[in-house]
Amino acid sequence: MNYTQEYWDDVNSILDNIPQLKNIYGKSIFITGGTGMICSSVIDLLLYLNKKSNAKISIILGGRSLERTTKRFTGFAEGMDYKFVYYDATKEMDLDINVDYIIHGASNANPTVYSEEPVETMLANLIGLNGLLEYAVKNQVNRLLYISSSEIYGKKEENTPYKEDDYGFVDILNPRACYPNAKRAAETLCISYSEEYCMDTVIVRPGHIYGPSITESDSRASAQFTRDAVNGENIIMKSSGTQLRSYCYTLDCASAILTVLLNGESQNAYNISSENCIVSIRDMAEALANAANTKVIFENPSDIERKSYNLMSNSSLNGEKLQKLGWTAKFDIDQGTKKTVSLMRKEITNDF
Repeated sequence: MNYTQEYWDDVNSILDNIPQLKNIYGKSIFITGGTGMICSSVIDLLLYLNKKSNAKISIILGGRSLERTTKRFTGFAEGMDYKFVYYDATKEMDLDINVDYIIHGASNANPTVYSEEPVETMLANLIGLNGLLEYAVKNQVNRLLYISSSEIYGKKEENTPYKEDDYGFVDILNPRACYPNAKRAAETLCISYSEEYCMDTVIVRPGHIYGPSITESDSRASAQFTRDAVNGENIIMKSSGTQLRSYCYTLDCASAILTVLLNGESQNAYNISSENCIVSIRDMAEALANAANTKVIFENPSDIERKSYNLMSNSSLNGEKLQKLGWTAKFDIDQGTKKTVSLMRKEITNDF
């Protein structure tokens, strides 16, 4: 992540989009998947609040690599700005922490991994979440937020954005379904804990997230497009790109997560989407190419690449339920892609 003054200015401006933000001041929060694309952006917002507003938020990051964590948050000190604890979503955990909130974002989010490790993909979503829910009940955590996915919706005939209660078909005998089916089961597990143990849980369903916090291992199409654009190379598309998606800039996604954490109704799920960010894959590729002054070209995919493709031709989301909480997206596709290319091409500074 290239921390620049431009990035911190954007962080500062995005905070205005989070209703009741001061309710998180002085609280402690445990975040899994902290080096991932989405949760690292959430952590950036919290780190900024502590530095600029003296919010006194205790940030605890759960992950498998301290080295990767310190690299992602260059300029911030482990033990001072945040605390790192070892956490592996595929194993039973033994946490010695006390927190007010949990955000669970640890999960395989890499389509290549889905096809290569379907078993681990499912277990990470179920074992990891179950352990956190057990911990939350035992330690009287105020609320657990689970980061799910737009892939839970499956296929439907209409090419309209999914509302939170729209559910289509998922082929359960296709190994690629390991991801959406694990997310579906995990959502039901959250609601089951709420019903049986009175645990306060909320769920967010992000669409396709993009921005400067992409990870090196991310094999999603938008991440590959971004790397090509930043490097000044032509963007290679291996499909017609007609699939419809809800795209969301990383900082907008992070502000949506904090909005639901602080304002969402228990036992509810919220799509993370804005109507002006619903475009086709090809539209997204062309926006990145325009931002980087490159071109989009087409090639045929390999059989291995086809196996990892999203099973949905339409994964656009209706975001009205989230917007009723008071959230709005700050960046449209043109603004977000230009910011992404600009920030990833700049040198790192850590000035606020």
